[in-house]
This record gives sequence, structure tokens and C-alpha cells, in this order.
Amino acid sequence: MELIDTHCHLTFEPLSDDIDSVVTRSKNSGIHEWITVGTDSEHNKKVVELAGRFDSLYAAVGIHPHYARDMTLETAKELKQFAQSEKVVAIGETGFDFHYGDSPKYQDQKRLFVQHLIVAKELNLPVIIHSRDAFDQTMDTLEQFGREIPKIVFHCFSYSAQQAKAIVDKGFFVSFTGSITFKNAASLREAAESVPTERIMLETDCPYMSPEPLRKQKINEPAFMVHTVKYLAGLKKTNPEALAAIITATSRNFFGLPSR
Repeated sequence: MELIDTHCHLTFEPLSDDIDSVVTRSKNSGIHEWITVGTDSEHNKKVVELAGRFDSLYAAVGIHPHYARDMTLETAKELKQFAQSEKVVAIGETGFDFHYGDSPKYQDQKRLFVQHLIVAKELNLPVIIHSRDAFDQTMDTLEQFGREIPKIVFHCFSYSAQQAKAIVDKGFFVSFTGSITFKNAASLREAAESVPTERIMLETDCPYMSPEPLRKQKINEPAFMVHTVKYLAGLKKTNPEALAAIITATSRNFFGLPSR
């Protein structure tokens, strides 16, 4: 089995404290490629630097909507500079988050989101969407400002099967985490079953979202994605290796990664 962790935070503690061991365990589990994602200026710098250390590690750069109220013109300029780094393969994560209220003003979040979409269009890069409790606002903004973006994925999908269909109907992709294995995630499993396999990607979003059976035992890491793909294969009533091959091909094409 060969997989790509399309959304991880390898510059976050505690993963960053022993990154070589994290990478080794990942490879031993069949996950040989990773996209580590920035969430602010500090981590954008770190993901670009970390991607330079490993041949099969790539970066995405973005400012999480939690930090939207701190957005300045300099932030936007810096984002574009990071995005032009050699191993940056996507813009994001970016979008709307009204769950925690870290940056509660809609206009602040929209302004930041739109700036990401502008950079993505200018550089012809795909976009990783973060959307929580903000489905309509996210889709409306993409309709207004995202039409020329080559590819869009909703990461850590948390909406319904009906909303997943609306995403797929727009030509977008859906990425699932280990949350599909959670006992209280019946509606999420329904969504995962409904999305065409060729529109699915997988991620850990580590160090968060450890899948069952490790949810309460360990900090999440790329090696644990094998549990998610096996669970999804059960939902799809297919072979895990065959499913992994399709998802890996989709992920490679979406992010423009070289063939192995």
C-alpha cells in the first residue's frame, strides 16, 4: 500500500521535536509522501524549510482563518513570497471558521480568504479549504472569487452528504481524516460513502484527529493514516490497496507531484 498524507502539520509540536522518527514510522507504514501545511507566518517559513530537508515532503502555505483579524498588507505580500518557494504545491489552509470564534468578524475572514484566492490564481496553484460551520459562506466566496483556480479541496471535511454532493458538483475535491472512524461520526461516514472515489483524498491533519483505535491513546502522525484508509475501504466495500492506489493517483495529480 502506498499513500500520500495530503494535509499534516509536521512543524507542530510534538511531531517537530523528532521529525526524523516520524518520517521513518510513516515510511514503514506505507506513507512515503507528505504535504505539511502552514497556518501563519512562522509556520509558513518552517514548512518551506522542512520541505527542503526531505525529497518526498512538500509544503502548502497559508494563514488560518483564526488569525484573520491580524491580516495586513504585509501579510499578503509575505504569503505570495512563501508561495513561490520551490516545493510549495498549494495555497492554504484558508477559508472560514466560525466554530471557535478566534477571529469572529466575517469581513476579516473573507478578506483574508480572498487574498489567498488571488495569490492562487496568480501562481496557478491549487487551494486547500478550511471550512467549519461556514459552508454557505465558503461556497459563496468560491463562486465569486475562485472560478479561475485550477483545483480546490475541502480539507478535514465535516459537513453532510448533501453538502459533499454540492462540493463535488462544483468540480471540487473532498479530503477525509481519521474522524470518519469516530463512533459519533455517522453523518460523516454517510458523506464519505457518497463521494465518488476519484474525488477523495486522505489526510491525517496531525497532530490532531487520531483515528480509532488510537484516538485516545496517541498524538496523531502520518503513520496512522493506514487505519483511515482501511476503514474507508470498508465503507466503500473495496480492497484497501486498490482504494489507496486510486486516492494516491488523485492526490498526485491534484498537487502536481512527480511520479515515484
